[in-house]
This record gives sequence, C-alpha cells and structure tokens, in this order.
Amino acid sequence: MAATSPPGTGLLKGLGVTIKHLFQRPATLMYPYERNELAPRTRGVIALMDENCTVCMLCSRECPDWCIYIESHKETVPPAKEGGRARTRNVLDRFAIDFSLCMYCGICVEVCPFDALWWSPEFEYSEYSIDSLLHEKEKLRAWADTVPAPPPLDDGAVLPAEVADAIEKAEKERELAEAKAAEEAQAKESGAAGGAATPAAAAKEPEVEVKAGEIDQETFDQLIAEGKSERIARSKAKAAWVKKEKARLKAEAEQGGGDAAAPAAAPKPAEVHVEAGQIDQETYDQLIAEGKTERMARAKAKAAYVKKEKARLRAEAEQAAPSGESAAPEAEAPAKKQLSEVHVEGTGEIDQEVFDQLIAEGKSERIARSKAKAAWIKKRKQEQLDQEGGA
Repeated sequence: MAATSPPGTGLLKGLGVTIKHLFQRPATLMYPYERNELAPRTRGVIALMDENCTVCMLCSRECPDWCIYIESHKETVPPAKEGGRARTRNVLDRFAIDFSLCMYCGICVEVCPFDALWWSPEFEYSEYSIDSLLHEKEKLRAWADTVPAPPPLDDGAVLPAEVADAIEKAEKERELAEAKAAEEAQAKESGAAGGAATPAAAAKEPEVEVKAGEIDQETFDQLIAEGKSERIARSKAKAAWVKKEKARLKAEAEQGGGDAAAPAAAPKPAEVHVEAGQIDQETYDQLIAEGKTERMARAKAKAAYVKKEKARLRAEAEQAAPSGESAAPEAEAPAKKQLSEVHVEGTGEIDQEVFDQLIAEGKSERIARSKAKAAWIKKRKQEQLDQEGGA
C-alpha cells in the first residue's frame, strides 16, 4: 500500500503559500486607477491626419470590412506660378471609421500612399451603444496627436524627398522673413533720418497686379516652332506676357506723368501683335519637301509667317515715323504680292518631271511625291504672279 501523508498536511501547504504571497507586491493593477506602461508602437486605434489625405479612396476600396466612409467635393485651386493654369482638387468633407465592424487588420494604414492613416496607442474608446463606435474625422484627428514620432534616421542616411523639400521650403521662408524684417528696419531708420523721404521711397515700388489672360505671341510661336505642345507653349507664353506687362507698368510708374504727353513712339518688337492663323507657304513647302511631318511643318510655317509679318509691320512703322503725315498715302498703297500670299487651287497634283527625276535618283516614292507636290505648287504660284504682274 502506498504511504499516505498525515492528516492536515494539505492545509498547512495552502497556508504556507498564502503566507508567502502575503508580504509580496500584488501582480494585478487596479485599472483604471493604475495603468501599465505600453510599448511605444502599440496598435490601439486607427488615427487620421486629414491634412495628408488626398481623397484617393484607396483605404476605402481595400478595406475588407467596408467600415471606412469618405465624402468630398472639388475646389478650383489658383495656379502656383504666374500665367499657370488653375486646377481642381478633392477636398475632404467626411472621413469616418465604424469600429464596430473594423477587425484591425491594418490594411488601410499600409496602402495609404500619403501617410494619412496611423496606428495610435489609444485603446480606451468603449461605448454603451454600438452606434457610438462610428467615429468621425474630428475624433480620428484628435487620436493622431498621440501617435509617437518616428524613430530617428541612422547616421549618414538620406532624408526622404518630401522631408528634404519641406526643410528647404521652411529655410527659404525663414530667409525671406529675415530679409523683410531687415528691410523694414532699414526703412524705419531712413524714415527717422530723412523725415518725408519714406513716402517717396514707398511710391517708387508700387504693387503691380496683372491678370494672366493674354499670351506673349513671340514666346508662343518660338515654343511651337521648337516642337513643344500647345498646352506648354501657351502656359509659358502667359507667364512671359505677365512678366513683360509688369515690367512695362513698373517702368511707366517710375517715369511718372511727365512723359504722358510725349508722342507715341514706333511700336517695339514685343508690342506688334499678329494673329497666328496663317502660314508661310514657302517654309511649309520647303519642310514638306524635306520629309517633315505635316504638323511640324505647319507649326514652323505659322511661326515664320508671324515673324515675317512683324518685321513688315515694324518696317512700315519706321518708315512712317520720320515722314509724318506725308507718308500716309504711300503706306496706304498696296504692297507687292509675295509668293507666300498666292493661293493655288488643286494642291493634289504633282510636277511629273521632278517626280521622275527623284525616282531615277533612288528616292522613295513618298519623298519624291511630296517634293513633286511642292515643286508643282511653286510653279503655279510663280505663273499666277507673272500673269498678275503683266496685267
């Protein structure tokens, strides 16, 4: 038979364990009066930084529980640079998460491309009603304030592009603020020394405001001739027009009203306006004969037409300026018609001699046909000019 312990041994062992833990610190915490220290990256609740949200809807689409609700509207943003094009962007109206449906998978935090969603260590958001677990963006933004800062980068690590840009922008703003403060201090010192000199100095630099509605035709034609797209050429030409207009207004303000009665001078190259609707036929035919595409040939021919037309207008203005009123009848006399101003019907025909010659030289049929077309047009135009000159 197995040996049995004397009666009362178990009771003594239990009392021993009780006495042992009687003088030790308890392992439990009296929550909520006592709180345990959590890990720095504890995943408690999902927080929102609404200033980073671009309403791309990735989090809502990727959520497996469909517990994220987003509403937005579109607003027009003014251009960042002078002469630029206004753009539209989405503005966040509502961002809500239903934590009664959320299973805390963290997919929304991972897929957010602009770091708008973060894990916050907050976990105390229990409610008496299940409907109260639907939290709007104001509550989610308040939780974002408790998100710990990211760990510092290692020594020699390259800063992210957005962080480097933000630092550079902040430094530029600080330098501008310091320069502005120095100018104001210098203006105060000069005002205290010179008395009435401050208003005159302030009047020299008026605030010039120009609406970016027109374009600088020369810049536009030059960019089109270089092969740029019409959108890029138009935006850059708008910026160039605004810049020139501001410079002109500043120059007029500096000159004052004394030169207002002076006679109007001959138009400067930038002041001559020519509608870029026609083309220079010679340039067009030459480019087509060289094998250029029709789009590029037409663009360069438009620029050439504008350039020639401006040169002609400038020459007429220079001739009319010294001669006064006596030169007016001569200016009204019809100018001699140029080859580029002659219109020929039936531009689908070709000069057979030129075509046969080019084919015999080994040129491709496409190049030979295009050059033969240009040669036929040129001949017909010359014949028409000769007939009009003889008449």
